[in-house]
Amino acid sequence: MHSDLLSDQIPGADYDEPVERVGYDFGLTRRGFVQILGAGLLIAVSDAPLWAQRRGGRGSFAGAPVPNVAARVHIGKDGSITVMTGKVECGQGSRAELTQAAAEELRVPTARIQLLMADTALVPDDGMTAGSRTSPASVPAVRKGCAAARKLLLQVAADQWKVQPDLLRVQDGKITGPEGKEITYADLASLDGVAHAFEQPMPSGVTLTPLTEWKVLGTAVARPNREELVTGSQDFPSDIKRPGMLHGKILRAPSYGATLTSIDLTPARSMPDVVVVKDGSFVGTAAPTAYAADQALQAIAKTAEWQTVPHPSSSTLFDYLREHARGQIPANPFAEDMQKASKSLKATYHVSYIQHAPMEPRSACAEWDGEKVTVWMSTQNPFGCRNEIARAFSLPLERVRVIVPDFGGGFGGKHTAEEGIEAARLAKGAGKPVALRWTREEEFTWAYFRPAGVIDIEGAIDSDNRLCCWHHVNINSGRNAMDTPYRVEKKRSQYVDSQPPLRHGSYRGLAATANIFARESFMDELAAAAGVDPLEFRLAHLEDARLRAVLQLAADKFDWKQKSSAHQPNTGVGLACGTEKGSFVAACCEVSVDREQNKITVHKVTQAFECGAILNPDGLVSQNQGAIIMGMGGALREAIAFEDGKITNASFWKYDVPRLRDVPEIDVQLLNRPDLPSAGAGETPIMAIAPAIANAVYHATGIRVRQMPIRLG
Repeated sequence: MHSDLLSDQIPGADYDEPVERVGYDFGLTRRGFVQILGAGLLIAVSDAPLWAQRRGGRGSFAGAPVPNVAARVHIGKDGSITVMTGKVECGQGSRAELTQAAAEELRVPTARIQLLMADTALVPDDGMTAGSRTSPASVPAVRKGCAAARKLLLQVAADQWKVQPDLLRVQDGKITGPEGKEITYADLASLDGVAHAFEQPMPSGVTLTPLTEWKVLGTAVARPNREELVTGSQDFPSDIKRPGMLHGKILRAPSYGATLTSIDLTPARSMPDVVVVKDGSFVGTAAPTAYAADQALQAIAKTAEWQTVPHPSSSTLFDYLREHARGQIPANPFAEDMQKASKSLKATYHVSYIQHAPMEPRSACAEWDGEKVTVWMSTQNPFGCRNEIARAFSLPLERVRVIVPDFGGGFGGKHTAEEGIEAARLAKGAGKPVALRWTREEEFTWAYFRPAGVIDIEGAIDSDNRLCCWHHVNINSGRNAMDTPYRVEKKRSQYVDSQPPLRHGSYRGLAATANIFARESFMDELAAAAGVDPLEFRLAHLEDARLRAVLQLAADKFDWKQKSSAHQPNTGVGLACGTEKGSFVAACCEVSVDREQNKITVHKVTQAFECGAILNPDGLVSQNQGAIIMGMGGALREAIAFEDGKITNASFWKYDVPRLRDVPEIDVQLLNRPDLPSAGAGETPIMAIAPAIANAVYHATGIRVRQMPIRLG
């Protein structure tokens, strides 16, 4: 393949400058891409010209439509294999899973695959890394590309030997044919004219390897960069260093909604080697060290004058959300039916704002070359952030490059480009690369939160303890998982938007964490009103075989029947289940309650999970374990406190996430369904733990819990 194919495909692109690819073993340029990877075969298998993809990427889950050839696989003359994807690795294990997908279809060990991720100048737009879409969408896309590459290579070998392709076999990157003939992928990549054979639309009739023949997928493959992670040699966005790089700091408002009315920049401008950038209300400093930049910022911050505005307090949050609902809160349409029912209940549940609390706060490094900018940053949405940066500076998309090294946690909280835009503003003003690393306080204050919510539920049962009415209203926190999976004669779920006092956005599981907490807590209240065991009550109303299966599996492995009937003082058990995004979860837990100290301790969690065919069992267990621990934080302690427009617990000292000492015994039971497509597992595993804990607290104390985090008093 000629070395400037990529720039030829992208109108107006001329990226000849070297740009360091942090986190990988090779530096990359757009024109020098093939040269640096090694001469060989760039098999570009997606569905649209690369330039067309890069004009899309608005941050959708699915990515840009791709009907033609684009970059997906590179095979070097040395046999090296590089697979490109727009997905990111933020600790969830996508690097391992996508490596498995490529290795499976190319018939090579995973060690032969080098995965190039999330560089908008070099990879296809595979959509955001969000919505649990990597397994159901990106794994098949990578598999399709690699299977097409294998098919084309087999055809080239068949043409060389003048035999039919179905007489050939491929294993470990080597094709074998009749009479003991052999040729490797590297040999094929060296043949004249072979590269041209791949400058065509994807071959038709690409067949993926059936599950019954999987050799790599379905097995426990460790993270490819595990050595770097363990030794500390892994480069994260906050580790990026560029020649002549400065460090930046941003002037922040003293409270939400405050506007800057005046500031004196002289104190900072008089400091050696300090650059001050002011663009409207944006003010920042850059200096050779982060300390010097901070000192300069503090010097001018003292001169700043602000106009503040009133802002509500977290102590009045739930009344505020109800009072500021955008539209009328719907009344129960089944009110008359409920009056005729054998028993009816109503309850209101509150869900606080919480922070994503990633280990690595937002960070970015920006570097300009004329009117082109490259931004290294921690984001789940590389192409969407590229678009945001382009809009902020009125640049065409091909003049903005976003590179995302593996980073330390997202959880739905890193979809937007604010730190990338800030770094680019500072770099443009300074005329040098600038690294910007948000502090923990900035992350807790200026990033968006999981939405707070108020949830009203009314329900009724008839004389046979069958659910006959159900009305679920969510104010502000969202629609996800609102509809009940239980059989109810008359049911309705409705969402009402509100005017939120804090900036909110995506969070692991979105509103499902709130809606399933409320629904599963209320199901326990109805079971108690009916005098029926909570497990039996659920199973009596569940028709979904997959949800029944995980609920029964969790209960059996937990020994629910014995533990739920064994009453010990201040000790209780609870369960909950749910489904979202095509996967299914159920959790049982055991807790103890210290009433004097208002302390809840979770001792054991048994969680059953099913997401279709399992791609990597070890990774799936890790996802469940992490989700359970994270979900415990929101269930027991995490809540953003704010007053007068300020976050009052913007540190890990005041905002208490789960620690190692809080981790209970965790038993994850995976239910493999090889007869079903693989669904995602990034979100659903977090959904059942909070209501299971709340129900266990009731079993231990008789106190009904209707808020997250749980409060006993």
